[in-house]
Amino acid sequence: MRFLASTILLTTFFTAAAAQDRPNTILVMDGSGSMWGQIDGTAKITIAQQVVSSLLDEFPADQGLGLTVYGHRERGNCTDIETIVAPAPGTVGDIVTAVNGIKPLGKTPMTDAVIAAAEALRYTEDSATVILVSDGVETCNPDPCAAARLLEEAGIDFTAHVIGFDVNDPEALAQMQCIAEETGGQFLTAANASELDLAMTAMVMEPATVTGTFEARIGTADGPLVEDPIIWDIISEAGQITDDTQGNPLTLDMSEGTYQATAYRIVDEAEAEAEVTIAGPGDVTVTVIFPETLPAATVSAPESAPAGSIIAVDWTGPNRDGDQIIITQQDDRIPRTTARTSGGNPTEIILPPTPGNYEVHYLLRDRPNKIIASTPITVTPVTATIIAPDTGAIGETISVEWTGPDYPGDIIVLAQDGGASTINSVRTSNGNPLDLELPSEPGIYEIHYRMRQSATVIGSKEIEVTDLKAQLTAPDTAVAGETVTVGWEGPDYDLDFIAVSEPGENGNINLTYTREGSPLGLEMPPIPGDYEIRYTLRQDREVIATKPITVTAPEVSLTAPDTAIAGETVAVGWTGPDYNLDYIAVGVPGERNYINLTYTRDGDPLGLEMPAEPGDYEIRYTMRQDNTVIATRPITVTKAEVGLNAPDTAIVGETVTVEWTGPDYNLDFIAVGEPGENNYINYTYTRDGNPLGVEMPPQPGNYEIRYTLRQDNEIIARRPITVTAAEVSLTAPDTAIAGSTVAVDWIGPDYNLDFIAVGEPGEGYVNYSYTRDGSPAQVEMPTEPGSYELRYTLRQDNTILMTRPIEVTAVKATINTPASANAGETLTLEWEGPDYNLDFISVGPVGENAYVNYTYTRDGSPLGLQMPPEPGEYEIRYQLRQDSVIIFRQPITINPVKAQLIAPDSITMNDDLIVGWDGPDYNLDFIGISKPGDNRYETYSYTRDGNPVTLRLPDAPGDYELRYYMGQDNTIIGTRPITITE
Repeated sequence: MRFLASTILLTTFFTAAAAQDRPNTILVMDGSGSMWGQIDGTAKITIAQQVVSSLLDEFPADQGLGLTVYGHRERGNCTDIETIVAPAPGTVGDIVTAVNGIKPLGKTPMTDAVIAAAEALRYTEDSATVILVSDGVETCNPDPCAAARLLEEAGIDFTAHVIGFDVNDPEALAQMQCIAEETGGQFLTAANASELDLAMTAMVMEPATVTGTFEARIGTADGPLVEDPIIWDIISEAGQITDDTQGNPLTLDMSEGTYQATAYRIVDEAEAEAEVTIAGPGDVTVTVIFPETLPAATVSAPESAPAGSIIAVDWTGPNRDGDQIIITQQDDRIPRTTARTSGGNPTEIILPPTPGNYEVHYLLRDRPNKIIASTPITVTPVTATIIAPDTGAIGETISVEWTGPDYPGDIIVLAQDGGASTINSVRTSNGNPLDLELPSEPGIYEIHYRMRQSATVIGSKEIEVTDLKAQLTAPDTAVAGETVTVGWEGPDYDLDFIAVSEPGENGNINLTYTREGSPLGLEMPPIPGDYEIRYTLRQDREVIATKPITVTAPEVSLTAPDTAIAGETVAVGWTGPDYNLDYIAVGVPGERNYINLTYTRDGDPLGLEMPAEPGDYEIRYTMRQDNTVIATRPITVTKAEVGLNAPDTAIVGETVTVEWTGPDYNLDFIAVGEPGENNYINYTYTRDGNPLGVEMPPQPGNYEIRYTLRQDNEIIARRPITVTAAEVSLTAPDTAIAGSTVAVDWIGPDYNLDFIAVGEPGEGYVNYSYTRDGSPAQVEMPTEPGSYELRYTLRQDNTILMTRPIEVTAVKATINTPASANAGETLTLEWEGPDYNLDFISVGPVGENAYVNYTYTRDGSPLGLQMPPEPGEYEIRYQLRQDSVIIFRQPITINPVKAQLIAPDSITMNDDLIVGWDGPDYNLDFIGISKPGDNRYETYSYTRDGNPVTLRLPDAPGDYELRYYMGQDNTIIGTRPITITE
């Protein structure tokens, strides 16, 4: 139900935004870590992604929409705000893709996110709407109400709608409601979606209007729309609504009242009227009825043509969708053949296969099969001949010569019932003569020339199909599974084969194709008994020769011990046929499946691994063919002798010493797990020696140490062990400054990769230091003030053994900054701040996280900072190295800087180019010469080389441009044209 309510909420907001003169809109999505919380088993971020994907299907394509997301890229960063999709029409697909890619991570700077969205919408210049979806309290901006009030005061027409998604915190609800109220927006929660839907619908529908659709139809109210131009005059009680407005249908927005509609059909100046009264909600359809008008048409075709031939029909007519040219018999309206007029003019149509008198018609499909033009045509007979042998053997392929029309799809067919059925056939398009395969049964048959159309036979010849014999040579007996040599004589048609089968059965057990030659090899069945070898035609699987053969049992024996230990590999001696992929297996008597196997190709004797479970089993000789078991031998599998010696208790995470006795099979292991659970927590292979070390679980409790066979992970010994909590303590100050490094004294197990961390309660850690680095541990505090906890964390499963609260207070900084500076200028700035390692002073555009230039605070105070090369509004910032968090910012205006160049208007290739200049002369500034419109330069000289400077001329004469380049980003601040002549 929450999913449905959220859908109604968001849909209502989007509808409201669309109704307000279509201002640009930005959807602000919460990507903070709390969005991983669940509602009815589904993560809130997943619900939000599904809602947005569904509702945007209905969002108006011509309205500007954008997307801003916060808390989705970094933990603990209040500046983690990104406008992923700028507001513009047609962005729905990009927004859905972006929302589906959100991975919640960080904090909840919802107020700054609304501000960022407003700035992206140019809210001080245009109407702007923001729709905020959030599930928690503001964690960055101290006063959302004040921020919303400033947005409302500065904006042209700024509105923020707010949806509280699964919010129960009173403080969060108050913040969200304040943002909406201060900007004239709506604030709702997912719990009152029904009321929201009613209220917003009422707002969108004011003033109440309905959609009126005016239709002009032919004949009845259910008839087709008039296709000819229709002009409408519509009058209401208030006066003329439309005057000579063309369309069919015509759609208008209408309010309550009575309307008189008059429709004019231009083609025949016909007129129809209707009246409609609108007295409440609900769209209306107004229909006026015109009589049918039939368009003019003509058809032209030959007077006569052969049956089944394709003729060209010239026609004129409306060529409406579905119109057809049809052929019927005279005095009949049943179409014999058809062609659509949409296929072109003239159109091609196939004549009926039966001679006679017919008519060609133009048929209107949208006027219940109305014929509007006709012309007669005579269909003349067409004949064919067949030239073929009088006789042929069963299955033989004979050559057939033919004459006939050779229409597409015509065939030469072999039949026994006058040509209606098909035994074998071949298309006439395959050539002349053709190869035709005779049937597998002897008898009298007919060869027909059959037209594709209506299977019409136009030529025939009789043929007698005679019987055919074959011979087989093979031994009278063979061993089961043996491959015997079979000699044969027969037709050797394509895909004929020699098979072995049970007498009287249609199926084949094994087969070999005759294309393999004579003699050939044929594998015998795996079961002893009486069988027959057959020569079988591919066609209809007709058997034309048989020879009996008796299959006898092979000599087989198995030698193995009567008993073996579970999991042991025993030596099995065997005799048997040793066919390819035969194998020796062990399994449960009476069950078809085996447990383990070894192929006989591995020699005699061979090794066979016994099951892991004690019990009565059998060793089997199994033929690969049909997995046929031809010999068995019983074997009893006994329990392995095994023992475990370990302490009764251990500390969480401790590696205890375990002594063991057991079979030590390959990949056997000693594990620790919870009693009654098959899964284990940690393990060590027995191959690592005796005794060996096993790491205990990170949680206290009752466990068991196990000896586990690799085969089936069978547990063959268990020993209980109690895991107790470790002695752990943390000593640190109660408060620390954001970003500072705190010394934490600790006591704990100090296992490999254990660490001391700091993080928000219930969240992941922010920073950490390994215990291997000694006590006290040096732990860097988060950059965001707030309540945190220090933790002793085991490397195993990142298990937290102890926590200690610590309050992180804000860190401050100041920078003495002028109100303005010149582009590219290096300012000397005095600053105060924490001066943590890699902290820096930067300059960047207002409202953007990116910076243009920076200098590390380690360079001292004051320090030099180069200003951007482009004029505009910027800010000077103190930024912590950790997460690049900005703890101080001061606006600065960068003024443009210009340069002048002094040089002749033209110069010859033989002259020296001397250029005077007036400019800032920053480090690495230079004078260059370039082709107009080309960003590259041909030659250059640094301004540090003096004034004037001498430039080397380009290699070719032409029109060029002298430029003053600032060294920073090669920014051009002055140009002068110059022509170079020969």
